[in-house]
Amino acid sequence: MDWNGKTVGYALSGSHCTFEEVMPQIQRFVDAGANVIPIVSNTLITTDTRFGTAEKWRNELNRITGNEIVSTIVQAEPLGPSKKIDVLTIAPCTGNTTSRLANAITDSAVLMAAKSQMRNGRPIVIAISTNDGLGLNLANIAKLIVTKNIYFVPFGQDDPINKPNSLVARMDLIMEACEAALQGKQLQPLLVERH
Repeated sequence: MDWNGKTVGYALSGSHCTFEEVMPQIQRFVDAGANVIPIVSNTLITTDTRFGTAEKWRNELNRITGNEIVSTIVQAEPLGPSKKIDVLTIAPCTGNTTSRLANAITDSAVLMAAKSQMRNGRPIVIAISTNDGLGLNLANIAKLIVTKNIYFVPFGQDDPINKPNSLVARMDLIMEACEAALQGKQLQPLLVERH
């Protein structure tokens, strides 16, 4: 697919352990010629963890994309009327964000961007990363799987022995899942070996 002239909304929610894994995927879009708008949850811009400081991740997103980070609902709201984003990916998408999206709660920049994308009838691609994917959050994942214009990056259990409810997407397939979504297709197979 030719990404030149396409705008990717790249949203990150607070699965800090996957940030290192998704940064090269953002770079892939940029290298392919896409304009990437980084959209982040409050957790990413305010929380330092053993996986890196908030400042480190902000700087990395700015360096890779060359664009200002969208981090508030007010900043994300104009993305809808402008119809600027061709495809929005939420990668990583936590169980918390999945739950809120499935239940129409818009309380972050990430969810406002998703709401805008849904309003415009344009694709959203979710790269799940949750310890509760096969627990209570399974109902929310199922609800989103059957929702029009929502697609998933193929996912599987990342540690079935020690964390049997945990699901994580194959982050290396984010671009491919977005390409399929722009054609109105779900990248297959949806369920993959992850551990």
